[in-house]
Amino acid sequence: MACLELCKEIKYKEEPEGITLDGSVDWQGRPAIREKSGGWFAGIIILLNQGLATLAFFGIGVNLVLFLTRVVGQNNAEAANNVSKWTGTVYIFSLVGAFLSDSYWGRYKTCAVFQVIFVMGLVSLSLSSYVFLIRPKGCGNEELECGEHSKLEMGMFYLSIYLIALGNGGYQPNIATFGADQFDVEHSDESHSKVAFFSYFYLAMNLGSLFSNTILVYFEDEGMWAFGFWVSAGSAFTALVLFLLGTPRYRHFKASGNPLPRFCQVFVAACTKWKTQMPPNEEELYEGDAKESSTTSNRKIMYTDGFKFLDRAAFISSRDLDDQKRGVHNPWRLCPISQIEEVKCILRLLPIWLCTIIYSVVFTQMASLFVEQGAAMKTTISNFRIPPASMSSFDVLSVAIFIFLYRRVLDPLVGKLKKTDSKGLTELQRMGIGLVIAIMAMVSAGIVECYRLKYAKQGCTHCDGTSSLSIFWQIPQYAFIGASEVFMYVGQLEFFNAQTPDGLKSFGSALCMTSISLGNYVSSLLVSMVMKISTEDHMPGWIPGNLNRGHLDRFYFLLAALTSIDLVVYIASARWYKCIQLEGKCEENDEHGSLRV
Repeated sequence: MACLELCKEIKYKEEPEGITLDGSVDWQGRPAIREKSGGWFAGIIILLNQGLATLAFFGIGVNLVLFLTRVVGQNNAEAANNVSKWTGTVYIFSLVGAFLSDSYWGRYKTCAVFQVIFVMGLVSLSLSSYVFLIRPKGCGNEELECGEHSKLEMGMFYLSIYLIALGNGGYQPNIATFGADQFDVEHSDESHSKVAFFSYFYLAMNLGSLFSNTILVYFEDEGMWAFGFWVSAGSAFTALVLFLLGTPRYRHFKASGNPLPRFCQVFVAACTKWKTQMPPNEEELYEGDAKESSTTSNRKIMYTDGFKFLDRAAFISSRDLDDQKRGVHNPWRLCPISQIEEVKCILRLLPIWLCTIIYSVVFTQMASLFVEQGAAMKTTISNFRIPPASMSSFDVLSVAIFIFLYRRVLDPLVGKLKKTDSKGLTELQRMGIGLVIAIMAMVSAGIVECYRLKYAKQGCTHCDGTSSLSIFWQIPQYAFIGASEVFMYVGQLEFFNAQTPDGLKSFGSALCMTSISLGNYVSSLLVSMVMKISTEDHMPGWIPGNLNRGHLDRFYFLLAALTSIDLVVYIASARWYKCIQLEGKCEENDEHGSLRV
């Protein structure tokens, strides 16, 4: 059904051939022609690229916690922490990729360079695992233990996985924004398709991980780790080749230069004039010329209320007038309103962004503690053993189902009920719903863990082994996580892309990735704190090596409580937020200019 919907999105109204209106250019630097570039032809190439790259990434990431315990020999808490730190590093590198893309390289070159690094890391991991780590051959399953490894061998392993982190992290925020660049926001049909692209992008990412979460994890769980890693390397290489083949059809936006000096100039100029008596209205503030008012396109950011102290940077003092008479302009003393609004946009986004970090703490449990919890449950049907990491396939199915339900059922229904010009739920409303469902996921996981412990302790035969409770009882918590992703992460991608200035679009996508990054680091910190506080002389802590002797349920309930507090703070932040205004337009705003919650 999702494929049928995608086909419908591809059909545009017939219009004469013309140049795009958003300022995009083709691969030769000429103004992009609508019929010969971009659109769904380029969009589908990017979606396929994303699916293959995600297959490669999750071929490593989804089972990394078990690789660390079975092959490297780490305990559960240590492995969960290392996975959280690694995943966090993946997404922190998204800031590096976004900076290079927005400032110097542009999105196409940045995507290509970091995909090459990604392939190099995967090939290095495959080689080092096959030659050094998986000894004796076939070790790494539950039956055959691997031998000890030297510091050099472990150094090669960590170098490989952090090359993967750098490559995938730098690539991810740019490919999402680059895909959105293929649709002209100033064109009615393409503008609608641009919004739809983010849903399909997230769907492609999840479908790409489906193969990793089912087929690859089965082979890896049976000890064929090198085979799984080589498949991931091949998938990443195929994605890179496909991306390069689409080069003649892509639309591009030129890099706008380093934004850091522009931001610093606003704060320095505002501080320099902190004692200045400001005029009663903004008409007297410095507008600047067209070049200063817009960094990447003709769309000018309009003046908004809030952060009044920054407006001082646009106040024209007597000294500034003297400089103008001499034909001199000092950007560290006088900044145009549009430049100040860039800074205001980012400052307004920060509270919303901070509130998404706790959600990412919940999301990261799927790749660590959910897998360890599943490994401690009954994973066999007759003689077939279900790899615990493969349960994340229910998350993927949930994402696919809820994307369809949202776009085809919920969004049109809400649009009719609201009876307004805007359609469906706003991004902020959807992100709030995502937090509510995340709370339900943690409560569900906690309840399942309570029953798992109950069944594990019913008889001595299960005291030190797995519980008799089936792993399929984890399905609700995975399904809840998948539903929450559709509302939270797709909403985030749309929100940050729409609410960042034209010259910082990759940075907007990087904010989503950085939220996941910090969520992983916070998760690692929480696990360490909980283990330190809960470990006593006769108590092994909440998350010990043998989960039957711990209380993982309490950790899940703790996350549910923290997410509930975060939801309250998020609602307050969302009500305060006011959207960016471009040339007099404000997307999804009410009569007061603030996004509805």
